[in-house]
Amino acid sequence: MSGERKNDQHDEYDRHDQYDEDDGHSGHSGHSGQSGHAGVHGHDGLHGHDGLQPQDGYGAHREYDELADDDVRYEPFDEDEEQDGGGAPRGSTARRVVMVAAGGVFAALLAVGGYGAYNVLNAVTDNGPSGGHQGPGAVSKAPQDPPTAEQAEAAAKEFLAAWSRGDIAAAAGLTDRPETARAALTAFQEQVGPRSLALTGTGRSQADSPSEPALGFRVKAEFEGTPDAWEYDGVLSVVRSQDGRPVVRWKPSVIHPQLAQGGTIAVKALPNAVSKPTDRKGRPLDTFPSLRAVLPQIAPPDGAATVTGRAVVLSGPGGGGEPEQLFVLTPPSAPQVKLTLDADLQQVAEEAVKQQSANGNPASLVAVQPSTGNILAMAYAPQGGFNRAIAGGQAPGSTMKVITAAALLEAGVGPDTAVPCKATTYSPRAWHNDEPGDFPSYTLADDFSHSCNTGFIDKGLEKLQPGTLGAVARDQFGLGLEWHIGVPSRDATVPAPGNKDEAAASYIGQGRIQANSLAMASVAATVQSGTFRQPVLREDAKRATAPGKLPADVARDLRAMMAKTATQGTARTPMAGLSGQIGAKTGTVEAGGQANNSWFIAYRGDLAVAAEVEGGGHGFSAAGVAAAQVLKAGGKG
Repeated sequence: MSGERKNDQHDEYDRHDQYDEDDGHSGHSGHSGQSGHAGVHGHDGLHGHDGLQPQDGYGAHREYDELADDDVRYEPFDEDEEQDGGGAPRGSTARRVVMVAAGGVFAALLAVGGYGAYNVLNAVTDNGPSGGHQGPGAVSKAPQDPPTAEQAEAAAKEFLAAWSRGDIAAAAGLTDRPETARAALTAFQEQVGPRSLALTGTGRSQADSPSEPALGFRVKAEFEGTPDAWEYDGVLSVVRSQDGRPVVRWKPSVIHPQLAQGGTIAVKALPNAVSKPTDRKGRPLDTFPSLRAVLPQIAPPDGAATVTGRAVVLSGPGGGGEPEQLFVLTPPSAPQVKLTLDADLQQVAEEAVKQQSANGNPASLVAVQPSTGNILAMAYAPQGGFNRAIAGGQAPGSTMKVITAAALLEAGVGPDTAVPCKATTYSPRAWHNDEPGDFPSYTLADDFSHSCNTGFIDKGLEKLQPGTLGAVARDQFGLGLEWHIGVPSRDATVPAPGNKDEAAASYIGQGRIQANSLAMASVAATVQSGTFRQPVLREDAKRATAPGKLPADVARDLRAMMAKTATQGTARTPMAGLSGQIGAKTGTVEAGGQANNSWFIAYRGDLAVAAEVEGGGHGFSAAGVAAAQVLKAGGKG
């Protein structure tokens, strides 16, 4: 059996550390609300850290309680406060940047961890006379005429050309916030990692205004191992720098129009795909109530691998909101498993069990293909409990007489041998029949079709040894062998009797015998085909092989007796109207003073079915009706 794999686990997109979005200002009087973050985090102001934090899948990231040695600490001060000893006013920004480590600007080293996400912690600007000053590209505070349309187009074209060829320094220098832009563009290159990037101007944007020209552009990013390109449209605006040059106003949306302040954009590993087994025709099965607990137990084939997907993922500020996949580089995939189930027949089985359990009676049904042993349908109720169809264990009643009859036939008793059906017999325990009266002229075939308990008990005690029934059940019908059907199941048990009372009970399927719908459907299938084929849910399951084989003449006689039961005996009512090769056996199990349990096994052509309904009464009623529904839908004469 293939190894078991849990597929119920989905990773969540990681959440990146975020900081106060008011840390730092651009120095432009009309540009309030600039965040103190830079890079692919979508912050276009000063940030409190200057490194890159490696991310791991979608896991959470550590929170910084203290500043590291290379961090930046922001200290608030009053704008009117004078510097010590100089009398000159400090910068006009609301906060002063104090470098805790050597250097004016800390370069970030990116720690690469597979294709996971990366987190830009900060981009630090020059610490000039003004706390928010970023060099000559900064926007001029003095009133100036806005760039003309031609100047704006030229500035945008130059910026896009530099970014396209990977000249991050040149592109950043063409913005009003060079250091912030440099960190953000570098982080985009590292975190998203396109193999090539083509940016083409598309003309004036709808966001264009006389005071700040805006132009559109088209982004085309190509990736290694990905046949399709990621394309999207962006917008940038152009302003004048302090030295009067037209430059791109830097903001997170320059990288991607949906990148908001405090957001992130990166290539991330997607949650692993969940293997969803299908039916034998590739149709989905996850809507069937009886299979909800079964499908997660289906493991991929041995050696099959799950492919982890990758995508460019956009996350909102502070990691909030639902992450959005902007572009899938590699779709996740999981090995698909085709089960032996048939979705059409499964639907009928679900409905049949639902009807017979409507009054609260637990029930189950299994359908098997005799020629292959493939399980075509399984259903049970209630779904909140265990899967009684394959994991249950209870006395199968007179459906066990199929195996008792096989043992008697092999012991020399023929279908036409006289086996009187007494009203009462003793083992020494007293035994009765469901059908009242004495029938001294009954043969073995009559006892079988009318389900006579006393006839089977008398002849079994006369002809069979204590361990014979268990040996026939195991060696020719596979009951008692260890089955591997593809998911956990319970094997039938036919223990050797300790006395004549136990032997008598076993001959009519009561006492210590334990079986379920799966086991008894296999019994019917073995009779129909003449060969035991262990039922399976997946064809690569390791099947048990019976050490013996049902003799051909015994299989023939069993088919004749089951056909007589279906047309003239206790199974005639539910089997009425079914044509072709049919056979059936009813079972009515005493339940200690409560309503009897209903059992029914049957076949029609290459379809065998077993059903049981706890407290359902006679075998031909509840269980018989359910089994017949499935035979009518899927059996062919």
